[in-house]
Amino acid sequence: MAELRSDEEQLDAVKRWWKENGISLVAGAVLAGAGVFGWHAWQNYQQGQSEAASMRYQQIVNMTTNNELADDDVASVREMVNELNEEHGNTLYAELALLLDARLAVQQDDLEGAKASLESVANDSSRRYVQSLAWLRLARVELADGNPDEALALLEKPISDALAAQRANVRGDAFVAKGDTDAARDAWENAMELAQTQDQPLYGVQFKLDDLGAEEATQ
Repeated sequence: MAELRSDEEQLDAVKRWWKENGISLVAGAVLAGAGVFGWHAWQNYQQGQSEAASMRYQQIVNMTTNNELADDDVASVREMVNELNEEHGNTLYAELALLLDARLAVQQDDLEGAKASLESVANDSSRRYVQSLAWLRLARVELADGNPDEALALLEKPISDALAAQRANVRGDAFVAKGDTDAARDAWENAMELAQTQDQPLYGVQFKLDDLGAEEATQ
């Protein structure tokens, strides 16, 4: 899962941007048809909802920093994710919590649960980057579930250019699962080029290319 580090770093940037700019973007549309008093009331309500969702999400994050969570703790965290989505389902924090839930589900070998959480974000999110993360991770889950064709289909979604290197990496994994080593090599080399162009860390791809060469040398 090392290749997910860059995803999480970019998610932090998304969260900061949304916290600083999200309300002001909505404000322009609302101000056109609402009085000043009504706008302030609406803004206060939205800010309260965002802060409540943020606090709940931070609590979930704090509980998942330990990679050795007991089964009961995992169940508690996943229940908190459900509650966050029920109470604040339209917030960025609820979507990020579902991404965390998918990771926990994979740790429990609950691939169907992971798919359900990721599909919810992929189908419902209006935030392209978060939606793209969901598609990308859903493709990885499909691979883990032995479905490389489904993974490749998901990688054809309009995934954000910021995740192009990660998409090429997963595409290479899918081609290897299908036994197409030439296509896998092309995909991984493309991933390396994209990562360098975008100045992004991409872990493990060179090792996979090296292993592919070693396997061919023994044939």
